[in-house]
Amino acid sequence: MHRIRHFALAALLVAAALVFTGSAAADGDRGRDGAVYTLTNSAAGNAVAVFERDSDGTLDPEGAVPTGGNGTGSGLGSQGALVLDGHRLFAVNAGSNTISSLRVEDEDEVELSDVAPSQGVRPISLTVHGHLLYVLNAGNATTPANISGFVVWRGQLIPLPGSSRPLSTAAPDPAQIEFTPDGRVLVVTEKATNRITTYRVSFGYASAPFAQPSAGQTPFGFAFDRRGHLIVSEAFGGAPNASVLSSYRVGGDGTVSAIDPNVATTETAACWVVVTKNGRFTYTTNTGSNSISGYSISRGGDLTLLDADGVTATTGATPIDAALSHNSRFLYELSAGAREIGGYEVDSDGSLDPIGAAGGLPAGVVGLAAS
Repeated sequence: MHRIRHFALAALLVAAALVFTGSAAADGDRGRDGAVYTLTNSAAGNAVAVFERDSDGTLDPEGAVPTGGNGTGSGLGSQGALVLDGHRLFAVNAGSNTISSLRVEDEDEVELSDVAPSQGVRPISLTVHGHLLYVLNAGNATTPANISGFVVWRGQLIPLPGSSRPLSTAAPDPAQIEFTPDGRVLVVTEKATNRITTYRVSFGYASAPFAQPSAGQTPFGFAFDRRGHLIVSEAFGGAPNASVLSSYRVGGDGTVSAIDPNVATTETAACWVVVTKNGRFTYTTNTGSNSISGYSISRGGDLTLLDADGVTATTGATPIDAALSHNSRFLYELSAGAREIGGYEVDSDGSLDPIGAAGGLPAGVVGLAAS
């Protein structure tokens, strides 16, 4: 522990000495209902695009805030590229191998706080629990994929010395990293290996990886319900009408056991997953069929498709991400092909009513978060 404190103090002193350029804030009226955020992912300079949300759920563009890093200009194949945690946004800069911390004030006013190396190559997903952040680095042909930890202190990103851990293999094509709700376990989905890899977390440090087979092929995005059940989309390689959702229990030792596996969406390429705040409903975006499939979740974690044909809502072209407002009244999906964010009001029975879309986004846009 003395070694950890020593390195943390040194990192704090270094962070305090840094001078950040390119800080900016999105302008706009205050006092509205909330905001929605996405990443431009531009190779010439990544930025957070800010949309102010009106009380009816519709969105108004409020500008873009540079992240201090570069994107890739193309999709990342991941969930969690942009994460909102209270008054703090965290973003990946996959083109420059860095991550960013941004301060959120009054929903639509955003300012860059810090940029730090991701301790790996091609960061694609982030997760935060308290003051602890972990990033998932997808790696490349010469650098293996890994996860790495940071302490978030007053907006600064302080690397946790010796916290980097491998995945199940060097190149598993990972999709997402996230803490369990209690913060005791990290979960990573691996598309190429059809595995769900977990890590027990103690004093901020992840254990060695524990790789287990997923119930279906190509595990991708996931979310937890209020009882801690893990809901995972399994895209089956994008095969037509083959995508499913599966629910799992995650034990304190990192063991993953299926509850209700392979519940079909009847759609294609189910990838991104969200769960309503009350834990009653979960939704997945179907990238290959331009739709959203909704499910009810039982107290025990069983899944039931809301619509027999699997289409709870139709979307713009190539939906790749989703986010719920803080009270789950509104659902938003990012249609990369249409370069727009589509909005839906969530009814009490889980059905979705379209409320319009906000367009004008650049090619390669990724990630979605909502307040």
